Amino acid sequence: MIATLIGATGLIGNYLLEELLKDENFETVRILIRRPIEFSHPKLEKKLVDFNDSDSLLVALSNSDVAFCTIGTTQKKVKGNKEAYRKIDYDIAVNTARFCKMTGCEIFVLVSSVGANSKSNNFYLHLKGEIEDTIETIGLESVHIMRPSVLLGNRKEKRLGESISKKLMSLLSFLVPSKYKPINGKTVALAMKEVAKKNKPGFFVYEYKEILKLIN
Repeated sequence: MIATLIGATGLIGNYLLEELLKDENFETVRILIRRPIEFSHPKLEKKLVDFNDSDSLLVALSNSDVAFCTIGTTQKKVKGNKEAYRKIDYDIAVNTARFCKMTGCEIFVLVSSVGANSKSNNFYLHLKGEIEDTIETIGLESVHIMRPSVLLGNRKEKRLGESISKKLMSLLSFLVPSKYKPINGKTVALAMKEVAKKNKPGFFVYEYKEILKLIN
């Protein structure tokens, strides 16, 4: 399989890249990146992409068997600009799914968020829900949506709010409904890889328990 990954430098994306490169089922692993990175591997293809340029993204996705999208930003990175936030989280994910359909890549695996709901009054959860709803209408053969809660793992960047959430969740884990429990980014990455290999047709959403079942 030829796998294309968007968001390889993030927490889940980095773990997923490692797992795809180790797995013999994926002969080529293509990452779409905004700027050059030094990392190399015999199976790795690096494509510099301008995500604001539809043609650039469309060409980069050509010949893919599966596309993984783990991209996401934060309010801090976009300085509270909701339009900029949407341009990254919504536009890239939805355009990738649309171009997958155009190029014959029928397996699409996306990282969303627990609580995603297009009817939510919360900007973040509303946006994630809107992304899911739009992708469902595109008509891809196999769509898999991961909805993790707080992510555990080694980030390259520090997020104060997330660090506090992790500590609180750990202390109060016995009170937290299962779908809101913290989960390791590597666990999510492994689940994404497994659903891609199964190539099961349909539109699927996985929360904490379902994610764990995929790798056990």
